[in-house]
Parts: sequence; structure tokens; C-alpha cells
Amino acid sequence: MSVPPAPQNNYVALVRFLIEPFLESADSLSVDCETNSRGRVWIRLAFAGADKGRVFGRGGRTIQAVRTLVEKAGQMADQSVSLEVFSEQQAKKNASASRKTTSETLSSRTTQFE
Repeated sequence: MSVPPAPQNNYVALVRFLIEPFLESADSLSVDCETNSRGRVWIRLAFAGADKGRVFGRGGRTIQAVRTLVEKAGQMADQSVSLEVFSEQQAKKNASASRKTTSETLSSRTTQFE
């Protein structure tokens, strides 16, 4: 008898579910998820600048709560997960740059934010 594979976490759907209620327009939300060869997961999100205050919350409490939930979901799946927030311009720059970088480069760049 075969063992069914462990379910994959859908981090993009989770982040969208948690962030969209804070946005005036859900269309402004951009979420990108990337996994390196070591199983580390990076989630990058960007949204309209007008929504920044609502998404971050007072003293950054809201976005920190979202980060905590995403990290705990990753821990339940034995994965290390990081959530990064970018402005719309940063997201466009990083989307084109991330296609050119390797997972090792991303690993060294991400450790600066941890």
C-alpha cells in the first residue's frame, strides 16, 4: 500500500487571503513565491502605496502577524518561509532581477533581511 504524498502549502493563496481585506483594490496585490534547492521559501508581495498604512498596521503589528502565520504554516510543513514586502517599483525591478539570479545569490541576499 502506498503512502499519499504530503500536501503542499499554497502560500500565495494564504497571503492573498490574509492581505486582501486590507486593500482598497485587490487588483493592486502582487504575490510571488519562490523555493530554492534547500527547500527555503521566499514570498514577496507588493501592493499600492495608498494601502501601506492599513497593511502594516500600527507599529507594524498587522504585517508582523501575517509573517508569523505564514512562518507557522511553513513550520507545520517542515519548511523555512520568509515574507518580504516591496513597493510596486521594487517588485517590478526584483521580478526581472530574480529571473537572472541563482538560488545561492538569493540566499545571501535574503540573510540580510533576517
